[in-house]
Amino acid sequence: MQQISLLWLLPVLLVPLVVYRGFRILLNIKADEVPQNERDWTVPQLEFTQGEGSPIHCWDVRFKLASFLFLSFMIVSLQQIQMAIVALLLALASYQLADIPWQRGGKRLLGMTGFLAMFLLMLPLTAVPQTGDQVFVFGQIEWLRFNMRGLDLAVLIILRASAVALLMEPMLATASLPETLAGLERMGVPPRLTQLLLISHRYLHLFVHEARRMQIGMEVRGFRKATNFATLRSVGNFIGMLFVRSFERTERVHAAMLARGYQGRWPQAVNFKARRADYSKALLVVSLGLLLVFCDQLLWQK
Repeated sequence: MQQISLLWLLPVLLVPLVVYRGFRILLNIKADEVPQNERDWTVPQLEFTQGEGSPIHCWDVRFKLASFLFLSFMIVSLQQIQMAIVALLLALASYQLADIPWQRGGKRLLGMTGFLAMFLLMLPLTAVPQTGDQVFVFGQIEWLRFNMRGLDLAVLIILRASAVALLMEPMLATASLPETLAGLERMGVPPRLTQLLLISHRYLHLFVHEARRMQIGMEVRGFRKATNFATLRSVGNFIGMLFVRSFERTERVHAAMLARGYQGRWPQAVNFKARRADYSKALLVVSLGLLLVFCDQLLWQK
């Protein structure tokens, strides 16, 4: 056990803020920025179609989902930082291969910085010391101990989470949402669940847009947020009114679906046909996942 100055704790506490602000500067994102040409929220798009000629865009969605999910499970089972770094490089390579703008992945990682920074702060300070651990004590505060094994574990979690998060873009953004859900249904996911996911994605954006309109209407009528009961009453009325409008809209949508012949299933507009290249890509991704785990176990035994 070694003693170090309490001032060394300050950079550790500032790491989450620095990482968060760094991502925002890199991506040129402002918290209060409002886009000039806001896209139509009633037609949300999950996929990125500008790179349709990439090998991942041309991959059968069933093989792509199964392969990337398998690789993700292999990544989260890694126990060595070296192999987690290799996994992150593989995720970056697949991201580049899918020809997706890096800003999309940066925004996804930006949304995770606060959660991941919690591990970077808490694990080194809360890890129970074991035999062989390198532990630092800040000044004369015996209960405040910085365990290097906890720091290694936090870095490992951050690397694995970042790799899996980056894999989600090539897996989900290289095909339309109906095609992806149709592939999940072919893989055995219940049709009711895929229909619920599609409707939820479609109308969640619509409800957000409705909430924005209601908020603008309240502000035009003089509403200003404050810490008083009037604000709480207004927010409660806002939430209740949004719920009522959403419920009425769902009833109208369901009636429209029944009027158009809906009987529990939607017609499948996607015809899947596996090719030799689909099997080859799946075999390559699965092999990489198994190779990662194999090398990780070799390092673990050493």
